[in-house]
Amino acid sequence: MIKNLLTNILFLVALSSFGQLNQKSGEIPVPVKVLAKDSISILNQDSISVAPVTQLADSVAKPVLEAIITYSAVDSIIPDFENQKMYMYKKGVINYQSIELKADYIMLDLAKKEVYAEGLPDSTGTIVGTPIFKDGNEEFESSTLRYNFETQKGIIVDVKTTQGDGFVHSDLTKKISKDEFVLEKGKYTTCDAEHPHFYLRMTKAKVISNKKIITGPAYMVLEDFPIYFPMIPFGYFPNSTTYTSGILIPTYGEEQGRGFFLREGGYYWAANDHFDLALRGDIYSKGSWATKLHTNYKVRYRYSGSLDFSYNLNKYSEEPLPDAKTTRGFSLAWSHSQDSKANPNRTFSASVNLSTSSFDKENTYMNNATSVQTYLQTQKSSSVSYTKKFENSPFNLSLNLRHSQNSRDTTISLSLPELTFNMTKINPFKVKNRVGAVKWYEKISFSYSGNIKNSIANVKEKEILKQSLVRDWQNGWRHSIPISLPSFNLFKYINLSPSFNYSERWYTNYINKRYDPNSTFASPREDHIQTDTVYSFRRNYDYSYSLSTSTNIYGMYTMRNPNSRIKAIRHKITPSASFSYTPDFGAKKFGFWGSYVDGSGKVNYYNHFENGVFGSAGMGESGAISFNLNNNLEAKVLEVSDSIASKDEKPKYKKVKIIDISANTSYNMIADSFKLSPIGISARTTIKGISVNMGANLNPYMVDAKGTVYDEYVWNHKSGLNKLGRLTNANMSFGMNFDSKKEKSTTEDNKDKTGGEIPVKSNEIEYVDFNMPWSFRFDYSFYYNNSYKPNSDGKVKPTINQSLNFGGRLSLTEKWSMDMNTNFDIQAMKFSFTTVNISRTLHCWTMSFNFVPFGDRKSYSFNLSASSAMLRDLKISKQSSWRDN
Repeated sequence: MIKNLLTNILFLVALSSFGQLNQKSGEIPVPVKVLAKDSISILNQDSISVAPVTQLADSVAKPVLEAIITYSAVDSIIPDFENQKMYMYKKGVINYQSIELKADYIMLDLAKKEVYAEGLPDSTGTIVGTPIFKDGNEEFESSTLRYNFETQKGIIVDVKTTQGDGFVHSDLTKKISKDEFVLEKGKYTTCDAEHPHFYLRMTKAKVISNKKIITGPAYMVLEDFPIYFPMIPFGYFPNSTTYTSGILIPTYGEEQGRGFFLREGGYYWAANDHFDLALRGDIYSKGSWATKLHTNYKVRYRYSGSLDFSYNLNKYSEEPLPDAKTTRGFSLAWSHSQDSKANPNRTFSASVNLSTSSFDKENTYMNNATSVQTYLQTQKSSSVSYTKKFENSPFNLSLNLRHSQNSRDTTISLSLPELTFNMTKINPFKVKNRVGAVKWYEKISFSYSGNIKNSIANVKEKEILKQSLVRDWQNGWRHSIPISLPSFNLFKYINLSPSFNYSERWYTNYINKRYDPNSTFASPREDHIQTDTVYSFRRNYDYSYSLSTSTNIYGMYTMRNPNSRIKAIRHKITPSASFSYTPDFGAKKFGFWGSYVDGSGKVNYYNHFENGVFGSAGMGESGAISFNLNNNLEAKVLEVSDSIASKDEKPKYKKVKIIDISANTSYNMIADSFKLSPIGISARTTIKGISVNMGANLNPYMVDAKGTVYDEYVWNHKSGLNKLGRLTNANMSFGMNFDSKKEKSTTEDNKDKTGGEIPVKSNEIEYVDFNMPWSFRFDYSFYYNNSYKPNSDGKVKPTINQSLNFGGRLSLTEKWSMDMNTNFDIQAMKFSFTTVNISRTLHCWTMSFNFVPFGDRKSYSFNLSASSAMLRDLKISKQSSWRDN
């Protein structure tokens, strides 16, 4: 009784001291303990302060509220002293601790510690300014709201709140605690429309914020049409802001070849903030199955990565039918990267993509772009790398594990491991405290590279584990020491750069060949030649001298027409030449090459290290001069601007590359025959955004009727063939991209010269601007090859391959789109792998149709599903598998 009386007195005094009974804003601050008993204290004359009341003796009165209440309103704030109430009109706002309430009408009852809020009708009678309640990260809208600050309970009518990726609507909701709601006649949906296009109708439910939603009997409603069958007796929806462990629901379907299936079912384990794990599996009614593992890991500022492993067994038909078969395959993908801040001197990275050749073909559903690329990919490679830089030194170390495979011929190559130790270029004769000009010998520099490698190449997948590490794997150690001598200028314009290169290789085995007429295992190719492998340390080396030179020649042509956009054309010629000398390491004194005499008495030479992982020194002395001539043509073009340039503004120019043409060859002065190498020609140009690449190789020597090359230049032959040489191969490729024009804004099109809007005349006919954004690309490739060897009918026919790749996208409307990709083989006059994808966005739903119209992968899939990942299993699917062809 005394407490209520004193509270009323405090409330009246505080309001009277505030100055007016009708005001726009204020605050009720946190009460402080009063030392004098039964006293009244105004803490702040500029705000409404309610001080607590202490009773006699040792008892202390409980404060009315635990924190400041701040409030404001646009229209008015009207207090009711008698009933301890406050009324706020138009855009009222109340803040209390982490709670914020906004509404056009708010009634604050201090006696009951409650607040009531609702909207008000506008001039048209529409209710506006309905309550928006926010408590921490939780926020919801409603028609009316009644809430108790002390018990944190409330009654909410027609509420809409966001829970995770979904939305909860309810006709009547009771807030029973800070994080729990009980509702009836509720809706759960992932559609963000005011009136959702679909929802799960819940007769009753309980929502625990950021944890879960539990429902009683529920059914689906689609476009206001109830679907009572199947009725859901109860439902459980995870609703956590952090990832949690749980069961992964599988998808179901049917294939003619493998039967009914359940796919992608399993369990997800959210271990901690640094690691998670997902185990999935597929099972088919005819015996096929698959298991899959996926994990992600991350430690901030140190490293991150992911690992995927899959294994499958596919059964087709049944024994003892002739088409019965069983295939097994696996796939391993690992990606690891180290944060650049972790260690500047040590890095570890991994990019592993390893699988059996049958895996991608057997497990491609062909319903997305990733699957298409996987199917078309024939080459795979992997790399695991560790590098270390030795601080304040020129040395660095790297350790690599490499893998490559060809799914077309099922071969695999491995390099386990590959160790490289490098020393960057240093100047050993450079004087640290030099006085005067730099001496020529101070410019001498050299570097070092050591490489240890253990590898095996081009082995069938099924045989890779059967290979012997000693007999079948190749290993060695290579040392390379390039030495650069000081460069100098000749006649001021020609730069000369001499150098010396030394390379040495260490092996643990070498081979010897001999002719054995009594051998019983001879093949037609070997002709009684036996190869013996000797396991012993052996080294071989080579070295060479070289001198290179280059210069630049410029030519300029200035346009005489002052109105031409092209102001000048520049021609840059870059000739370069190099001379290199290599001794004959096939000489007997080096011991790198051996010989044997076959049954016909012919002497055959072979390299003792021809199986070496780093090769060996070559046979024959070489003194070759290499030539390269590069031509670059550029134009200086005036840039065109849409705006009118001022008189003081200088014109802007840009460089436009017209064409690049280069040619190269070499001439061996020491060789006794075939001194001139084939002539290589390449060109590149860009025409209106189209990049064109061309290349060709010309052989300068003649061939006989059998296609054998003999030492006679083409231009010296009396037949009058091409004076440049025989065209052995040529290629050309180019591509084009076309896009629809960007839509101009209507406001820009409807402005006059003064910047004002152009009025639309009443007699002008309105029309629909039928705009369909589109894109189209095509790539053309041409390849020509001629070995000049006659085929079985005695005719020489070159090989010509031509292909066209087409791709495009058409947006029929804002929501309809179509994609198409195909390849056309011009020589065979038929299309290869082709895909057509059609999709339709239905706001909160997505419809897609994927179609492979012909070929071995002929198939289709239709999918209509909810767009949200939360309801990914809410879908209608229909598909045909390529396995049923």
